[in-house]
Amino acid sequence: MASPACPHPARQVETQETAHLFATNRTGRTLAAMTPPLPPSPQDRIHSESFLRDLMRRQLRLSVACAAAFLVALLGLPLLNYFAPAAMAVRVGGFTLTWLILGVLFFPYVWLISGFFIKRSLQLEANEAREALRK
Repeated sequence: MASPACPHPARQVETQETAHLFATNRTGRTLAAMTPPLPPSPQDRIHSESFLRDLMRRQLRLSVACAAAFLVALLGLPLLNYFAPAAMAVRVGGFTLTWLILGVLFFPYVWLISGFFIKRSLQLEANEAREALRK
């Protein structure tokens, strides 16, 4: 005998609590049992907006710090030449200090900044992934 609460008389439903678990199409055939949504798995956290937002915020801080270090060198040399011309005219290894910094030391300094950025960025991503999987 069909339950009076069921809109389709051909379908038998034991209790009112289970009535919401079935989806039917227009002909009254059961499509699938519906289950309540599960909490997100740790692997889903990695692909979430909050995970990406946190990671991008930390990488932005790293980028700003590296850009500031680069600007110190880029703007510091002309300022040192302007405010301390005698010190920058000192000869070191056959070069004036200005040319030694500009021609020899500037590129290794930029490589150090970029190497630090890449290493730290990869660490940030790995740490975020580890935290996401732990939660």
